[in-house]
Amino acid sequence: MNELKTHDDPCLRMRSHSVHMENRSFLTVTGVTDVGCFNEHEVAIQTDAGDMSIAGESLHITRLDLDNGQISIEGEIAVIEYEEPLPKKKGSLLSRLFR
Repeated sequence: MNELKTHDDPCLRMRSHSVHMENRSFLTVTGVTDVGCFNEHEVAIQTDAGDMSIAGESLHITRLDLDNGQISIEGEIAVIEYEEPLPKKKGSLLSRLFR
């Protein structure tokens, strides 16, 4: 699988991440690391590119392969949204003063 270097740390690697949707009824996502929660209205997943939520009606996970980082979802897909990452803490004031 393709691996990309991250901008923050060149030593860390992440899998290639892609999103492919057909007719707003079939979605395939790669680079998936975990599934948070799911029901027929929402699927929350973690990807190498950040947390993602998929919302709609009659959603069903038809394929899940976390070893290869792939998920397939069928249903009426209305929203695909990435969650904004939280800003990274740079340490306490004292640790920043005594570098």
